[in-house]
Amino acid sequence: MENKICLELDTQNKVEVFFHGATITSWVCDGKEKIFLSSKSVFDNKKAIRGGIPIVFPNFGPWEKGPQHGFARIKRWSLKDSMRKIDDKLRVVLFLKDDEETRALWNYNFELEYEIILGVKTLETNLIVKNIGTDEFDFTALLHTYLKVDDIGKVSINDLKGLNYIDKVKNGISETESREAITIDQEFDRIYKSTNDTISINSGDEILTMTKNNLPDIVIWNPWIEKSKKMSDFDDEEYKRMICVEAGRVSTKLILKSNEKITLAQKIQV
Repeated sequence: MENKICLELDTQNKVEVFFHGATITSWVCDGKEKIFLSSKSVFDNKKAIRGGIPIVFPNFGPWEKGPQHGFARIKRWSLKDSMRKIDDKLRVVLFLKDDEETRALWNYNFELEYEIILGVKTLETNLIVKNIGTDEFDFTALLHTYLKVDDIGKVSINDLKGLNYIDKVKNGISETESREAITIDQEFDRIYKSTNDTISINSGDEILTMTKNNLPDIVIWNPWIEKSKKMSDFDDEEYKRMICVEAGRVSTKLILKSNEKITLAQKIQV
C-alpha cells in the first residue's frame, strides 16, 4: 500500500503528500523547500505528522468528543482523481468519507475532497466539505501550514494591523493588533479574526503571499523555547526555523445543511 504521492513539475518544483491525514510534507519551489517538517516527526500512520500542512476538521483545538484538532489529520485518505497535468499545473484530489470510527466520535455523514494544485511558484490547497447526510452539522476547520524559514528573528507577517485577535498564550484574552508587521520573539499563539483574503509573509529572504477564500481567520503559532522542549516530535531548536501561518474558520463554527457544500481555499505564491 502506497504511503504518499509525489507531484513533480520538474526536479526544481514538486510536492509530496501523505495519504495519512492528506498531509503535504514538502513543497519544493525553484529548488528550495518552503514547508517545515520536524526532524522528529513520527510516521506511524497513527500520530499526526509534525509539520507540513495538516488538515484540521471537524474541530480546531481541544475536543471533548475526540482527538485535538479532529480526526481528518490522522485518518488515511483515498485517491479520488489521479494526478494529471492541466496547462502548466499538476492536480490531484484526495477524499475522506465518514466511517464507523468517525461516526462513533461525530455522528454525521460527510465527505471531504482535498484538491492540491502545484503550479510554477504556487501551491493551491482547496478543501471541499460536503454534508451528504440528512442532518445539518457545524464544524471548524483549518489548514495548519508550517512554513520553513532560515531565521525566525527575520520573519514578519503583514496585513493584520487593526484586527482583533485571541491571544492563547495570555489565557485567551482579546486584543487589537497595533503593529504593521508582526515579528516573533517569544511563544506566539494567536487567532486573528476577520482577516483580509490576502496576507503577506516575509520569510527573511523572500515574500510569500497567501490568498484564501472562506477562511476568515489566521492563526499564527511558534512554540518558542520551553514548549519546544515539551514536544517529543519536535526538536528543541526547531522553533528557530519555522512559523505556522494557518488559514482557518475557527473563531465561529460553520453550519452545513443537508446536501450543502463549501470550498475552503488557500493559495501560496512565491
